[in-house]
Amino acid sequence: MQRKINLLMLLFSVIGGAIGCVIGEVILNRLYGDWPTIVVVGLYCGVVALSIAIMCLIAEMIDPRLNGPSWRQRYVGTSWKLVVPASLVMLFMVGLLLELLYGLNLGSVKPVKDIVLVIDNSGSMRETDPKNERYQAAKSLIEQMDKDKRVAVIEFSDGAQLVQPFITVKDSDIKSQVYMTIDNLKATDGGTEITRALEESIQHINDQQLGDRGTMVILLSDGFSDVDLNTVLAEYEQRDIVINTVGMSAVNSDGSRLLNDIANRTNGQFIDVDNVDNLSLAFQQIYDRIGNRSLLTERTGPMHDSTYYSLFRIIAIMAIGAAIGLSLGLVFDNRHLARSFGIGGSVAGLISGLVLEFGLSGHSMSDSMIRLLACLILAGIIALFTLIVPIKENGRIQEGRHRPGHAGVITDGYERKKGSSKGF
Repeated sequence: MQRKINLLMLLFSVIGGAIGCVIGEVILNRLYGDWPTIVVVGLYCGVVALSIAIMCLIAEMIDPRLNGPSWRQRYVGTSWKLVVPASLVMLFMVGLLLELLYGLNLGSVKPVKDIVLVIDNSGSMRETDPKNERYQAAKSLIEQMDKDKRVAVIEFSDGAQLVQPFITVKDSDIKSQVYMTIDNLKATDGGTEITRALEESIQHINDQQLGDRGTMVILLSDGFSDVDLNTVLAEYEQRDIVINTVGMSAVNSDGSRLLNDIANRTNGQFIDVDNVDNLSLAFQQIYDRIGNRSLLTERTGPMHDSTYYSLFRIIAIMAIGAAIGLSLGLVFDNRHLARSFGIGGSVAGLISGLVLEFGLSGHSMSDSMIRLLACLILAGIIALFTLIVPIKENGRIQEGRHRPGHAGVITDGYERKKGSSKGF
């Protein structure tokens, strides 16, 4: 048993981790939200594992310091046959399963699938928002919605009116239909009846609610009205329906305080906008925190600060690291390398899990860099761990060493039967 390292493999492994991360980012950016999250995460893990395995295999072929020269002469073909099932397929299944478990919802918390836009069209909005930026903000929000989301639109002034019942925004044609409905909204000369708006919202939610779908309300207003919060919000609080609010304290500070109270009572988010040009950004901030959750992205919504999901992500990435290490051992058909790489993968996965858990912020560019760092840590530490956990070469036969009464020959890594080509 020896502690040694293949520096070429270390270099190639890190390069493989970087290549796998770049391909994974393309998959994540193009498919996340359109394909099932478990499939996207599984593909990401599989591609990273495959890239690391291929580069490590090439490095050991060039300079067989870990697995021995006889492996390169006799068994490299077998390793190439194993590289796809042992890395891509295996880690796809591991990533898929762990993401499936991570996505399970505990208790009564449901993922937000239905969004009600409640838009103030009172007379004061003619002055507050003369260019109708609130309509553009609503359309921008709908544009980025995943195809499994439903949206409804309610306008209010002296009264409240449902102008767009819940509809699934599954394609661009449906979204264009909703855009036309929003474009037809016009500010009136009426007042600001927030009570009527919230009553109309909960009535439509009750009429259209599906049992397995969470619901969220986004309320935009620049005014103030007398609201009995205990009465109006009772059903929202009972059913854990979040109301996120957007107000403009520069226009009406009393109205903004009311909207802040509404958001706090329902565990929602209040955003104070000082300029109507920032309404789209406010809607974006709300949508980004509706409860999306995957092992590779920032956790948002009610479970953002959950200790359970925090620990689960770290342990899951640790398991993925161990699986990548084991896959390399399978590729090289060497149980000693599998042990060393597996332990190294566990340590690397633990560190990478901490990096992801505390480094992801929801910003696309910085999150990509965090995922790249995690991949480089995985690839580097796995290749380094043969310095810590000793290994034996695979398949270097020592002539003349026979065990009495045994038909096999002894190798310095394991005992191989005559005629057998397997070393794992």
